[in-house]
Amino acid sequence: MPRFLEPLAGFGVTFGTMFRKAHTEQYPEEKVPTAPRYHGKHQLNRYADGLEKCIGCELCAWACPADAIYVEGADNTDEERFSPGERYGRIYQINYLRCIGCGLCIEACPTRALTMTNDYEMVDDNRADLIYEKHDLLGPMLAGMVPAPHEMYPGADHFDYYRGEITGSAPEQGQPYEGSS
Repeated sequence: MPRFLEPLAGFGVTFGTMFRKAHTEQYPEEKVPTAPRYHGKHQLNRYADGLEKCIGCELCAWACPADAIYVEGADNTDEERFSPGERYGRIYQINYLRCIGCGLCIEACPTRALTMTNDYEMVDDNRADLIYEKHDLLGPMLAGMVPAPHEMYPGADHFDYYRGEITGSAPEQGQPYEGSS
């Protein structure tokens, strides 16, 4: 091909695609479902009675290559019990400005307290609002759950929680237990 025709070859690509049907996604109006294994927003899970699964071990923060997670553990007391173990995550933060969505934190969690949802709409016009606190990350309260702090299921220890044998709801402070184990 002569050199003076080479620019016309480039225009050939343009003309070839000019009359094809456009593929446009109508994102805000029509949301397309994500893949089942999509890594979206993190979620801190709870046991069936409402106690938190996070034991404040900080393994997720150590596994994070982007240093996006900050955890500060504290000891449970008999008066204020947030998890069935000795400790709980008193402060839990994920900085989504740094998070790369790799999922290494999920693999490091020994109690399956941290999982990732399919929620991908995590935008804001304020940088401070993209640092999610514990209350932003905790899973929803389902039927039968009582917000922590409260006592463990009567006669149960932390091993029963980790094996998934606790299915009943927790009592309100000062109320008798109703539910089955």
